[in-house]
Amino acid sequence: MAVKTIQWKNNHVVMLDQRLLPGKEVYRAYRDYTEVARAIRDMVIRGAPAIGVAAAMGVALGVVWVKGKNFDREIERIFRTLAKTRPTAANLFWALERMRKIYIEKRSLGIETVKRLLKEEALKIFEEDIAANRLLGKFGAQLLRSPSRVLTHCNAGALATAGYGTALGVIRAMKESGKEVEVLVDETRPFLQGARLTAWELKKEKIPVTLLTDNMVGYLMQHSKVDAVVVGCDRVAANGDVANKIGTYGIAVLARRHNVPFYVAGPTSSIDLKCSSGAEVPIEQRNSREVSHIFGRPITPRGVHILNPAFDITDHELISAIITEKGVITPPFQQNIRTHVRHQ
Repeated sequence: MAVKTIQWKNNHVVMLDQRLLPGKEVYRAYRDYTEVARAIRDMVIRGAPAIGVAAAMGVALGVVWVKGKNFDREIERIFRTLAKTRPTAANLFWALERMRKIYIEKRSLGIETVKRLLKEEALKIFEEDIAANRLLGKFGAQLLRSPSRVLTHCNAGALATAGYGTALGVIRAMKESGKEVEVLVDETRPFLQGARLTAWELKKEKIPVTLLTDNMVGYLMQHSKVDAVVVGCDRVAANGDVANKIGTYGIAVLARRHNVPFYVAGPTSSIDLKCSSGAEVPIEQRNSREVSHIFGRPITPRGVHILNPAFDITDHELISAIITEKGVITPPFQQNIRTHVRHQ
């Protein structure tokens, strides 16, 4: 991608403001960790892997300005602030745990050394995410025949990661390997990540893309217009249940009904072995204005009660395979996920 989702520049964190896409490409520079936390919370940056990278960079940015005598107290405040931004994405807590480990293990080397090592770890998390996405893309591309009409939900592309993408990483790898692929993208209400972001990415990459509303999926599958579904993930439980953007579960049910393979793509950093099933995943409840308004304009009568859960849980029994940078995990997930992670 020519467009960079997130970068570290001159002790600033620079992010593409995804709220303004596709109309405007605006980059915002943040020099304070509280601004990074707000950017995560307000969805300037979104997508589980990208959130993890942003949190790591937020820690590195936060300690830049901390004085020696307040270091230990302030770094704990930084961790707490960033941890409270988005509760569902496993990558957020995985990245913060990596940063905390550096802080604990290297604290005795002195504050300036710890600051440098935290910055290096954040940049390592950034680079590792891109490498992981390229690898999982290759594994995923091998699963899909050519030509294929692939349905994806929400945005799991370069914009949702440090670069390349998870579900769209599979699509990109298919194109790079010479396979023919057409991508079916649903709008992904209420925040329109499919219509605004995924369609925008694919158009830039000159990959054939067709946009549909969320409630057209059943019709297309009923008429054999979908060969496979590939989605990203925000958290994978130990039993293979997957938390992803609201609406994913419904697509998985339809895919099962019509014998369409349903694949989940995500790095191993999205796997949470401490979470035994999807029932334990905290589901973020977001502002009702994301449902009642589009680009600031109301589309719903004032005073109507509104629900806005950002994610739902897809039962592992509906999933054909989970694609990571280590390979493809197939059922039984309860056993194979642990073996897969253990062999990292």
